[in-house]
Amino acid sequence: MATIEENLTRVYTINLGKAWLTPEYRRTDRVVNMIREFAQKHMKSEEIKLDQDLNRQIWSRGKTNPPRKVRVKMAKDEDGVVTVSLYEDLPAATAETSAITKEEEEDKKPEAAVATETTIAAAAEAKPEEAKAEEKAKAPSK
Repeated sequence: MATIEENLTRVYTINLGKAWLTPEYRRTDRVVNMIREFAQKHMKSEEIKLDQDLNRQIWSRGKTNPPRKVRVKMAKDEDGVVTVSLYEDLPAATAETSAITKEEEEDKKPEAAVATETTIAAAAEAKPEEAKAEEKAKAPSK
């Protein structure tokens, strides 16, 4: 049986809702332990390290109100140490292309807004003329 392990990386969404069964003043501590237990179970390793950004996100809302779920990336190196970090949806290259497409969408929006503004303005101008014509028709002739 081969014991060669390459860098193993997986992405998980960890449900942390059971932390609400513990008392309020221990919830975030329990969440940290739950993440460690999850990593031990799924990555088959006893050495677990939590990334600083992940820790900051968990503790950002205080000790009594941790997040209900968190999306993490777990990476196991050759020594068997598992590093748990926040998962970013968009890699750097994809983020750049999405920024370009967002700029293009913003360029299109003003054109559409100008077109709708002109139609609204034209409709507003047409209404007073029609209203004046109707008033003249309703006014009694002398």
